[in-house]
Amino acid sequence: MNEIILLLIVGVLAGVLAGLFGVGGGIIVIPALIYIFGMTQHQAQGTSIGLLLLPVGILAFMNYYRAGYINVKFVLILAAAFVVGGYFGSKLAINVANINLKRIFAVFVILVGVKMLFGK
Repeated sequence: MNEIILLLIVGVLAGVLAGLFGVGGGIIVIPALIYIFGMTQHQAQGTSIGLLLLPVGILAFMNYYRAGYINVKFVLILAAAFVVGGYFGSKLAINVANINLKRIFAVFVILVGVKMLFGK
């Protein structure tokens, strides 16, 4: 149950950031799957592709799935939460000045990059 709550939080956060900045999967979901759920980079990327790119990336999804790198349960929970978060993030972004949105996004990307570069 705790795992489902964490997945819902990650999904909503990724959805909010997608609505706010147009991002989510690579910047939120992949690091969360690695650092919170202990997935390998391959597993996290495969699960993220299942969540975000299934309609467009069906062939990539199939390759990751066949290799055993997709957690279908995580994909479904994250996708549902992502939809909700995307709605609220987009509502918020519409009311933020362009320059402020750009600066917030830049800081966020830098922080995540530094964590991934120097973290365990």
